Amino acid sequence: MKALIFAAGFGERMRPLTEHTPKPLLSVGGKPLIEWHLEKLAALGVRDVVVNTSWLADRFPAALGDGRRWGLSLHFLHEGDTPLETGGGMFNALPLLGDAPFLLVNGDVWTDYDFRRLPREPDGLAHLVLVDPPAQAARGDFALNAAGRVRAAGEPLLTYAGLGVFRPGVLAGWEAIIGAHESPGGRPRFRLAPVLSARMAGDQVGGEHYRGQWTDVGTPQRLAELDARLATDGA
Repeated sequence: MKALIFAAGFGERMRPLTEHTPKPLLSVGGKPLIEWHLEKLAALGVRDVVVNTSWLADRFPAALGDGRRWGLSLHFLHEGDTPLETGGGMFNALPLLGDAPFLLVNGDVWTDYDFRRLPREPDGLAHLVLVDPPAQAARGDFALNAAGRVRAAGEPLLTYAGLGVFRPGVLAGWEAIIGAHESPGGRPRFRLAPVLSARMAGDQVGGEHYRGQWTDVGTPQRLAELDARLATDGA
């Protein structure tokens, strides 16, 4: 299995911390956020990891090298000066990910979720990890029914954790779903959520509700709080 780490965002809410450091390279618990993911991917047996980049892209290879210290091969995929959003970023990475299901994780989240729990073959086009909505985004994203299928609406709404397993076919025919979109540098820029919602309508998305620790590290305050908690827990 290969993996894709989303690391192309500007990190605007994290400024001034992200003026010279991309958000996934900010340190928490004694190491960069992205390194927590790399360790788990290596433990899972993943060997090839695509890291999409944009803002301060040169900082990633400088900080992470080629991945050999984790037994990984890192492939840095620069999207240009304008990040392609989640859907465009995934679409742009497909040539490097191949035809098999791949693991996707956002570079700006932290979780104690064990990646080895994820299915190697999702039942449908995707398997999403969902968590209880955090205080800063209490509405949630998707609903999970008793059969483990994810729906675009329902109660209660849970939050997509930025972690899951996807088949490349999840993006097949995305143009008909998205419609008009920007194409900076000739590459499509669009969000993944509308595509997922369309797949949910066709019963093609499964998922799970994870009740362990998860943080969307979106502000300096949340970064500091997580760092303090990890220090207390001895992580």
